[in-house]
Amino acid sequence: MDEPLVLLPGMMCDARLFGPQIAALSATTTLHLGRFTRGETIEDMAAQALAAAPARFALAGHSMGAMVAMEMLRRAPERVSRLALMNTSPLAETPAAAAAREPQIARARAGHLEEALGGAIGPEGLAPGARRAEVMDLLRDMARRLGPEVFVRQARAMQRRPDQQATLRRAKVPVLILCGEMESLYPVVRHELMAALVPGAELQVIAGAGHAPSLEQPRAVTEALARWMRLRSLAGVRQA
Repeated sequence: MDEPLVLLPGMMCDARLFGPQIAALSATTTLHLGRFTRGETIEDMAAQALAAAPARFALAGHSMGAMVAMEMLRRAPERVSRLALMNTSPLAETPAAAAAREPQIARARAGHLEEALGGAIGPEGLAPGARRAEVMDLLRDMARRLGPEVFVRQARAMQRRPDQQATLRRAKVPVLILCGEMESLYPVVRHELMAALVPGAELQVIAGAGHAPSLEQPRAVTEALARWMRLRSLAGVRQA
């Protein structure tokens, strides 16, 4: 039976964040893209994504999308058959990080979205190399198309996001934790923490990638997701 896969892009990103994976997996997997451009909180976004998702599905999210994915698992664990979390954190925003978003929000509201984006992620957030400029251009184009109002809503949601460590401890499905080795927003050690919270979780660090491994090292990410999709569900074993 075909197991549908719901993909949740990160902050200020659209389906193009997963473009290489969509192209590679669409022949064998039914893909759904979660959209949450109108939500004011991570909880709102999770509710919207769940309302549009199939009855039961595999779930993969990047950065803010992974935070939404964790909230979806918390709300409806019976609907999520497996979970992949990329370049993210299960922790609530620290007061210092929340305060640092305020100047970015002010710039976006003043019509200076490019400056706001620079404060959120710059080229240094990606791995150095020939593709860095190309990937950065795509990230900026996705953000420009979504616009400043979405930026403000998503930044506010990030500031107020809940701690999901307890959610991960309760996970009873195959879990993949994936990040770029040069990730600076959510370093590898944060992903090691996540993997330690989930019994049997797989941690994969993608060489030559930073915050956007799905674009920086698309083949490695596609292969990791394909292996994860083939894993036997452990739900019955853990519930027994």
